[in-house]
Amino acid sequence: RFSVKTLIDRSCFETIDDTSPEFNNFAAILEQILSHRLKGQISWFGYESPRSFWDYIRVACRKVSHNCICSIENMENVSSSRAKGRAWIRVALMEKHLSEYISTALKDFKTTRRFYEDGAIVLGEEANMLAGMLLGLNAIDFSFCLKGEGLDGSFPAVIDYTPYLKFTQSSDSISSDEEELRTLGSSGSEGSTPENIGPPFITDENSWYNKCKRVEQKYRLALEQKGYLEELVRLRENQLSESISQNKLLLQRIEDMDLAHKMEKEQLEYIIVELQDQLTVLKNNDLRSRQELTTHLTNQWPSPGALDVNAVALDTLLYRKHNQRWDEKSFQSLDQLSAEVSLSQSSLDPGHSQDGKQDGTNMLNEGKEDTPSLLGLCGSLTSVASYKSLTSLKSSEYLASPTTEMTSPGLTPS
Repeated sequence: RFSVKTLIDRSCFETIDDTSPEFNNFAAILEQILSHRLKGQISWFGYESPRSFWDYIRVACRKVSHNCICSIENMENVSSSRAKGRAWIRVALMEKHLSEYISTALKDFKTTRRFYEDGAIVLGEEANMLAGMLLGLNAIDFSFCLKGEGLDGSFPAVIDYTPYLKFTQSSDSISSDEEELRTLGSSGSEGSTPENIGPPFITDENSWYNKCKRVEQKYRLALEQKGYLEELVRLRENQLSESISQNKLLLQRIEDMDLAHKMEKEQLEYIIVELQDQLTVLKNNDLRSRQELTTHLTNQWPSPGALDVNAVALDTLLYRKHNQRWDEKSFQSLDQLSAEVSLSQSSLDPGHSQDGKQDGTNMLNEGKEDTPSLLGLCGSLTSVASYKSLTSLKSSEYLASPTTEMTSPGLTPS
């Protein structure tokens, strides 16, 4: 705070450059603040090497618009990291953006925490006032030579505390104090002597000179305050414009998200309705398939009477094939085959009389040669169970020959 104040006071009388002791002291103090408890850089072998505050500024101040980081990195006569940091301080003062650089770097707390240890000045509460104090330097016009010896990083920055420890009162200050005492004395004597109205007429030239000096100092102080307030207003206007733009972007993003949400909701509703329609169609198809399958199975299942008739016809055919006695004359047409099947069915009917049986036997005898009759087995083929027992008997070769069938006591009509 003292260095900034002395720098502002000196700028009222002369231009600030590298030869000004007030600037050299200010630059040394700022360099010491930014280098306080700065972490070293760990090498591949585990050793910690010291580094300059320029490494921190280079990373933390990238977000500043129109920054001078790249320009300083490309400077030919500046090689060391400390020299680049000192060149950055001078360039930022000439650009009148030093306060903006510092405030941006301190806001990036994650990067600051990575570069500094606990207890550093930039991590404390006083760091928040640093950018505000540096804001008053924007009213000063600086002029530096970036090729001078002040950028050499071989020597450390030394702070001169004598201007802040020793106070010498100037002649202007002494005359100011005398005038103030005289004014107070005159105001005190007014109460006792009301006839003494108005200040005494002073013809001393030295007193007029002192008054002019005081007025000039007040004017310069007001001018500095005016510049500080204008810079502060400009900074606040920039922050306000950025906040307004961010607010517009957020509102636009919210509107886009609402629109996307509505479209997604409509798509999901349409998909749900379509899936419900497909599910209904599948249920109807499944029910129709079940009904068709039930009807098909019901129609294909044979009745017990038809099964007995088919069993007798099939047994007759199997018997003739087994004995190699196919008669070509017997099945010359399908009509004769159907007649024999109907004859076999009529022979299985218990309601027929003995005459009908005898007529059927005669008709069979007329159509083919005499063979052992199967009428003895017809009684056992009136049911499905009897047909199955007949099949088991055939597999046991009980029907090997007509003689065996006729003479076997186990194959008598039931």
